[in-house]
Amino acid sequence: MARPTRAELDLSALRHNAALAQSLASKSKLVAVVKANGYGHGAVDVARALEPQVPALAVACIEEALTLRDAGITAPILLLEGFFTPDEIDLAAEHEFWLMVENDFHLHSLEASTPAKPLRVWLKVDSGMHRLGVAPAQARDFHQRLSACAAVDANITLCTHFACADDVNSTRTTEQLAEFDRACNGLPGPRSAANSPGVIAWPDSHRDWIRPGFMLYGSSPMVHPHPNADSLRPVMTLKSAVIGLRTVPVGETAGYGDTWRAERPSTLATVCIGYGDGYPRTATNGTPVLVKGQRALLAGRVSMDMITVDVTDIPGVALGDEVILWGQGLPLAEVAPHCSTIGYELTTRMPARTPRMVIVG
Repeated sequence: MARPTRAELDLSALRHNAALAQSLASKSKLVAVVKANGYGHGAVDVARALEPQVPALAVACIEEALTLRDAGITAPILLLEGFFTPDEIDLAAEHEFWLMVENDFHLHSLEASTPAKPLRVWLKVDSGMHRLGVAPAQARDFHQRLSACAAVDANITLCTHFACADDVNSTRTTEQLAEFDRACNGLPGPRSAANSPGVIAWPDSHRDWIRPGFMLYGSSPMVHPHPNADSLRPVMTLKSAVIGLRTVPVGETAGYGDTWRAERPSTLATVCIGYGDGYPRTATNGTPVLVKGQRALLAGRVSMDMITVDVTDIPGVALGDEVILWGQGLPLAEVAPHCSTIGYELTTRMPARTPRMVIVG
C-alpha cells in the first residue's frame, strides 16, 4: 500500500478556468502562465492540457521553457524575466521563445546578436510596480531601437504589470494603466496589462493579450470576494488519510511544544501529511481540514510527516478515512490565512515528495 498523501489534479477544471478567463476578456488573446512548475501543479501536465486551447504559454526563465520543449510542447513560450545571458538569445530563436525586454542589458544584447531568425519581443514598461521594466520616459526610445534591430520581429508587444489589481478599492491599477497608456501613446503594436486580478476585475486592462496565472489553477486572486471569481474550480486537491486515532482527557496536549490542549474529552486523528509534503508548518491551531467530508480543526503543531486533527464532533472516524487539506470543498483561499501566507505559496512550494495524480484528462 502506498502512502495516501497526494495532490490530485483535475485538468478539466484547469481548462474550465482558462475558458472563464477567455470569456471575461473575449476580445483578447490568452497567454497561460505556467511558471514555477505550473504553480506547483506540474508544468508539463498543465501545458499539455492547455496547449490546444491557448495561443501561447509563459514561464519565468529559459530553463522552464526548455523543460516544456523537451516534453513535446510546441506552443510559443514567453520568457517573463527575459534572458540572463546573451547566449540564450540563440536558444530562444531556435525554440520559438518570446523574450521580455526590460532593461539596457536586454536591448544592447539584442542589438549585438545575430540569431538565425528574428525574435518576438515584449517590451515591459514599469508603470509603477518598480520591479522590472523600462521607465515610461524610455519606452519610446526602446521601442524605436527594437524596431530597428535586425534580431527583433517587427510585431513588438508593449506590456506592464500591476501591483494592486487584487484590491478593487485601490486606485493604483487605474493610475498604472494611465501611466502605461501615456508611455505607449502613438507606438504601434499589441498591448498587454492584465494579470489574473486584471482579468477578473479590471476590464479596461484587458487589451490585446491577457496573462492569467493563478486563476487558471482555480483560486481567486482577489483580496475580497468577486462575482467573476465565483465560477473558478480548484485544480489541485491535496489529500491524505487518517493513520491514527486516540481519545484524550481534559488538559492533555498534542504535538511538539504542547501548543494545543484539550478543553474537553477529545478524539484526535493523526493524518500522514506534514511540512515535508508541502503542508505548511505555519498552519495554526484551528486551521480547517475535511475529514470524511466534514470540517475538523488542526490540533497542535505541524510536524514533518504528520498532523493531528480534532475530530471529536465527527462520529465514526476510522483509520483510512479520507482527509482533504485544500481543494475540492475547502478553498485554498480559506486555508492560506491560517498559515500566514497566500494560496500562491501553498501550491508552488509543493515538493516532489508529494505525488501529483491526474484524475481527469
